[in-house]
Amino acid sequence: MAHFAKLNDDSVVIEVHAVANDALDAENEEASGIAFLTEWSTGYTNWKQTSYNHNIRKQYAGVGFTYDALNDVFVRPQPYPSWSLDNDFNWQPPIPAPSGLNWYWNEAQQAWIDATEL
Repeated sequence: MAHFAKLNDDSVVIEVHAVANDALDAENEEASGIAFLTEWSTGYTNWKQTSYNHNIRKQYAGVGFTYDALNDVFVRPQPYPSWSLDNDFNWQPPIPAPSGLNWYWNEAQQAWIDATEL
């Protein structure tokens, strides 16, 4: 089974669909998957293959992700306006998170908040 992201005109993922292996040509999986989905969707052609195990295009695409054609990667939505995209296409906070699991980012305060103190 292969998975394909349906992109809008701004390269934002609007749907993700699975295509059964018997509908795919093993030597050209992406092209055959797009051909199958184009026929299935009555002519919609803006599809990109994505992978659950992150073998292609950095990460599995979800609704709201953006496809960066220049770098051939899917990028998660920006979690907060102050966060920036690093060279590996991951969003980074303006201040690194403290160690531990109980922190969350407070955009208004531009700070990490310890959830156990709430």
